[in-house]
Amino acid sequence: MELTARIEAKQRLIDVAAGRAPADLVLKDVRYVNVFSGEIRRGDVAVVGGRIAGVGSYGAPNEIHLDGVVCPGLTDAHIHLESSLVSPAEFAKAVVPHGTTCVVTDPHEITNVMGTDGVEFMLRATEGLPVDVFFMLPSCVPATPLDEAGAELDWTAIDRFYGNPRVLGLAEMMNAFGVVHDDEAVLAKIAAAERSGKRVDGHAPGLSGGELCAYVGAGVQSDHECSDPDEAMEKLRLGQYIMIRDGTAARNLEALAPLLRGKAAERCLLCTDDKHPIDLLEKGHIDYILRKAVACGADPIAAVTAATYNAAQYFGLRDRGAIAPGLRADFTVFDDLEHFRVQAVYHGGVCVYDGALAPFAPPENDPLLREKALDTFHVAHIAPEDFAPNGSQGVIGMIPGQIVSTDEGRAERPDPANDILRIAVIERHRNTGHIGLGYLKGYGLKTGAVATSISHDSHNIIVVGATAEEMALAVRKVVENRGGITVVRGKEIVGDVPLELGGLMSDTPLTEINEKLEAAKRAAFALGVNEGIDPFMTLSFMSLPVIPALRLTTRGMVDVMTQRYI
Repeated sequence: MELTARIEAKQRLIDVAAGRAPADLVLKDVRYVNVFSGEIRRGDVAVVGGRIAGVGSYGAPNEIHLDGVVCPGLTDAHIHLESSLVSPAEFAKAVVPHGTTCVVTDPHEITNVMGTDGVEFMLRATEGLPVDVFFMLPSCVPATPLDEAGAELDWTAIDRFYGNPRVLGLAEMMNAFGVVHDDEAVLAKIAAAERSGKRVDGHAPGLSGGELCAYVGAGVQSDHECSDPDEAMEKLRLGQYIMIRDGTAARNLEALAPLLRGKAAERCLLCTDDKHPIDLLEKGHIDYILRKAVACGADPIAAVTAATYNAAQYFGLRDRGAIAPGLRADFTVFDDLEHFRVQAVYHGGVCVYDGALAPFAPPENDPLLREKALDTFHVAHIAPEDFAPNGSQGVIGMIPGQIVSTDEGRAERPDPANDILRIAVIERHRNTGHIGLGYLKGYGLKTGAVATSISHDSHNIIVVGATAEEMALAVRKVVENRGGITVVRGKEIVGDVPLELGGLMSDTPLTEINEKLEAAKRAAFALGVNEGIDPFMTLSFMSLPVIPALRLTTRGMVDVMTQRYI
């Protein structure tokens, strides 16, 4: 905005605030959350030009009377939009009715597939939505040198994006090993973000003591991987902000809810990280975390503050996060601060939900970027013999409700009857022919196979199965679909979720994707998959070589703590 226009906008706001001019909109005599004082206050909230002019006693031709409690619009402090399996426009349709007006996304899923074209694709796909989408730049493409992604990005590849006002910093630095061990390429990414005055998010499950001090001292300012209060408090005491995560694959809120009582709450934010369609449709988004937090004993206003003001302050979004003069008129109206049922949502002073979502036009992406997103599979024909046992190999142990794993020793051959399954990761970006082989325990499958191109974070194809024939069929179907999830029983495809955009997302409406996904889940459970896990999302993390203890990449089994193949 030009300086003259800024001055005129300020003059108009000042005149409304001072009572010399009518507001565009007044929320009349409402109860609202004051995140500064920790109170529920009452008064008129005046809006002009999409911003709050004042709180007190105001009038306007357009006065709205609301029975609920007005809160600042909700923010998800860390999410991968790709995890919703749909386009950003479809994601917006799902979360706006749940009170979300802002998300901070890390597009490292599609960036691991498409390189910087993936960042460009997501920036364009999120323009003009009724939810503001900000970005943290992917820090680990690939996650570690042991992985194979569709691109390898150093600090110079992403540095130009810091000039975009929607780019807030460097996303989760998953390569904690590289930080702690002075990896110059890793430290260059942190230094470049700091030079641009940007935040650096963290990802360091279990890191403690001197190594944690080194990680924080290097400039990493937050963590969303804490699974117990002691871990969270150690990181918080060293100056990190704690993002309390409750998503589809990892759910840490119950353990960390005590942080939302007392002083520690000032350093807490709320996030989902990964959110599958069924959770968005049936549970909600940040509103679900608020309900759950209060049920776990959290202070309601502290929880709301974590979902609004704390997130805005951490990311330097000085124009939002509270109900106060000069800030954006982003509001979520709840029935109360216990059930958190959404009555209305305002985005920039415009009602975008009042029991029904206001229509909006999805943004059009660049045709060349879209064409690239539809052509990301380069892999040779996969045959059953590609999965033949080849001596003793490591066994990954799954833990229900968690994305960390255990080291279950070694196995010589698959034994589905005793829950020892063959697992493989197939490189799909450059047709290298690399296939990593190992075993998986805790998945529960007794017959058939499951394959998916959602395979964090490099998004090669991960497949687990009872027989090599079924595994090969499942992989071939994923390739034929240009990505997605496939469930096989014998020679039959019994579950199929095509995800044609980068092998991660689809243009299909969220409800349709959800129907296909839930049908595929039912098919997987019918094959014996443990019902205590998400058959696809939990499986997708078994290839991420930065989360303990064992992971499988395209080149073989990795001991995460030593960053070595075993």
